[in-house]
Amino acid sequence: MGQLFTKTTYAALLLVFIWGGSWPIYKMAVPYTPPLLFAGMRTLIGGLILAALLYKMRNKIKWRENWVKYCISALFNTILFFGLQTVGLNYLPGGLLSVLVYFQPVLLGLFAWIWLGEHMPPFKIIGLIIGFLGIVFVSVDGLTVHVSIIGVVLGLLMALSWALGVVYVKKVSNEVDAFWMVSLQFIIGGVVLTGTGTIVENWSTIEWNGKYLFGLGYGSTFGIPLAYIIYYKLIHAGEASKIGTFTFLVPIIAVLISTVFLDEPVTYRLIVGLLFVGVSIYLVNYRAKKAKASLFK
Repeated sequence: MGQLFTKTTYAALLLVFIWGGSWPIYKMAVPYTPPLLFAGMRTLIGGLILAALLYKMRNKIKWRENWVKYCISALFNTILFFGLQTVGLNYLPGGLLSVLVYFQPVLLGLFAWIWLGEHMPPFKIIGLIIGFLGIVFVSVDGLTVHVSIIGVVLGLLMALSWALGVVYVKKVSNEVDAFWMVSLQFIIGGVVLTGTGTIVENWSTIEWNGKYLFGLGYGSTFGIPLAYIIYYKLIHAGEASKIGTFTFLVPIIAVLISTVFLDEPVTYRLIVGLLFVGVSIYLVNYRAKKAKASLFK
C-alpha cells in the first residue's frame, strides 16, 4: 500500500483525467462544427505536434517498410474511432457515450483470447459477463430518457474499432516504433477525416467561437500528444497493467464533469451500468502484469 501513490500513479491519474475531461469538452464543441472536420483537424494537428517532438528520431519511421501498418492502424484507431466519436456526440451525452466506448477493454479481452491466444482465467470471463450486463443497463436508457439508439450503436462501434486497432497494434508492436506509430496514425487519419469532411461538409459552417476553439485546442494538445507521451512513458516503464486498472475511472470522470458543467442527466440505470462496466474493466485487466501495450484513450 505504501507504493500506491508513486510518480507512476500520479501520471496514470493525470492520463485518465485528460481522457475523462475530453468527452464533455468535445461535447461542448460539436454543436459549432461539422463532425468530420472537427475530428480531422484535432487528430491532424495533434499528430503533427507529436511528429515535431519526435523529429530527431525520424530515422525510426522506416516508411517503405511500415507504411501499410501505419495506414491500418490509422483506419481503426483514428478514422473510425475519432470519426464515430464526433458523430456520436451529436446523438448522446458525452458521459454516456464514454461509458459505451470504455466497453472496449472487455471486447479487447475477448479478441485477445480468440486471435492472440491469451489466457482467459475465470475472473476475466466474469468480467466480460458483468460488462455485458452494464451495456444492457446503459442501453435501456435509450428507451426511458429518449437517448438515441443510433448513438448507442455508434458508441459500441467505437469500442469495436478501438479493440480491433489495439489487437492489430499488439501484433506489429515489435516491428514499428511506438511513438511514430501514434504520430503517423493520427496524421494519416487526420488527413483522411479532414479531406472527407472537406468534400461532404462545409468549412463555412464552423463557428470559430471560444467553445469550439477550446475543444480543438484541448484535443490537439492535451488529448493527443500529451496523453500519448504519458501513456507510452508508462508502457515503456512496464506499467501497462497499472493503466488498465485506472482506466475504469475515465467514464466516471466524464459523467461527473458532464453532470456538473453541462447539466447532463444522470439516471440510476446509467449509474448501475457505469458501475458494472467499471467492475468489468477492472476484472478484465486485473493482475495483467504481463499485459501488452493496450492503446487506452
